[in-house]
Amino acid sequence: MSKTPPVDLATTLHVRDNCLCFAVRRAARSLSRRFDDAFRPLGITNGQFSLMMSLNRPDSPKMSDIADFLAMDRTTLTAALKPLEKGGLVAVRADDKDRRNRRLLLTDSGREVLARAMPIWRDTHAEVDRLVTASEPTGFRADLKALA
Repeated sequence: MSKTPPVDLATTLHVRDNCLCFAVRRAARSLSRRFDDAFRPLGITNGQFSLMMSLNRPDSPKMSDIADFLAMDRTTLTAALKPLEKGGLVAVRADDKDRRNRRLLLTDSGREVLARAMPIWRDTHAEVDRLVTASEPTGFRADLKALA
């Protein structure tokens, strides 16, 4: 039985400095903390803001559509919805046409929190855009969208 040689420090440093997945995950954690801190006075996280924003539409989307849009599995989405539903910001209803499907609805309270969150999001987002100096922010967002 052959033993696999250990990974040397040079390889570790190469991965640290060149791995796009590592860089994106690290940046995502940092951005998440920044927006979590900004939204804390409203009692929501950046993930909850994104989820509520995805529900800000005239129709009541199916849970599966939102899960696909947010690149989440349904179990993760269900867990993310619980505190929003408990807080009265989101309602989950059975679909009128197919009772097996669930429809998601932003409540009036949820719309109010979202409206109060928008100036915070705009200010925080402007700070983030100023940090993206090696590339143009719109192109950077397009590159991230292509990866998703």
